[in-house]
Amino acid sequence: MPKPFILVTFDSMIDPNSGYFSFGKGLGEALIKENNKRFALEFYLFKNTPYRFKGGVDIRYRRKLDALFFTGYNNYDLVHLTDQRARLKPGWLKAKKVMTIHTVNKAPLKNGGRLQQTDVNNLRKKIAACDKVVAISNFVAAEVVRHIPEAKEKLSIIYSGAEKLYSPENYIPPYYPQRKFLFAIGLMSPQKGFHLIPPLLQGNDYQLVISGVETPHKLRILKAAEKYGCADRLIITGPISETDKAWYYKNCSALIFPSVAEGFGLPVIEVMHFGKPVFLAKRASLPEVGGNAAYYFDNFEPGHMQQIFKAGMQDYADNNRAENIMAHAAKFTWKKAAQQYMKLYEELTVDLD
Repeated sequence: MPKPFILVTFDSMIDPNSGYFSFGKGLGEALIKENNKRFALEFYLFKNTPYRFKGGVDIRYRRKLDALFFTGYNNYDLVHLTDQRARLKPGWLKAKKVMTIHTVNKAPLKNGGRLQQTDVNNLRKKIAACDKVVAISNFVAAEVVRHIPEAKEKLSIIYSGAEKLYSPENYIPPYYPQRKFLFAIGLMSPQKGFHLIPPLLQGNDYQLVISGVETPHKLRILKAAEKYGCADRLIITGPISETDKAWYYKNCSALIFPSVAEGFGLPVIEVMHFGKPVFLAKRASLPEVGGNAAYYFDNFEPGHMQQIFKAGMQDYADNNRAENIMAHAAKFTWKKAAQQYMKLYEELTVDLD
């Protein structure tokens, strides 16, 4: 009996600085390792994808004509669309279909981050055409059901994993901090809240290093640093490599991540692998991902944030929290995520002739 033929789409792995890239790389490699010849796997990628996996899987490259007619519509037993932005439309595919949802709002920078009804309607159509839908957190699942109640019956939750990153001994990043530093990473959008961090530099000598794709919001961050008298201690590096990121995680005093729109929040777990303290907004998915291993800002009033930061750093130093933090991070693995997806694949293909 032939093995079920499964296509897994990773066509959002274009920007190596994006969460979709990290998700695809981590899940894809784990699926290859966990497959153990159960399925005939094929991954769907753009030819210019900056990561092609390490072998053990066939690759189908996206063609321009796929936007009009996907010639493989009848080739597969199951197609896993690994994000809600996937270029292949579920309705085009004559196969069992699984779709992973990372966020309900596909365009958080438009319209001040307000969810548009067109986004909901488009997602509703895709969900209706799928057999199963996976959310990457309880928060995302709740948002899906809130806007699209009929999705509840086909919805499950599979947490993302997070790689433990490494940087070589004696490695020096392009920007080498001159003193102890706080770190933040991500797209410089209002939702990430990086403009809220500068008050934490008052009354101490920390530097603040922010890495990620720059947007016009950078100006607001710089103005906040000027307002709180720490502009000379703010460094914005722009996008960085995985090796640079690992170095900053390993050597920072803490990660500051006051985001209000995270579906999962990958940097939280990545830095926790190094046992570092993490300060998060008590918003979106961050409380469920950070759990009891993180410290939380209940609001963004500067005095409150300063109090939480000072108390958290003291608690971290006095109570040796690093081991507990690393133990929490170890719960989120790509191996576990891949095993759960494989189980879902098996459930959907068990009755195939």
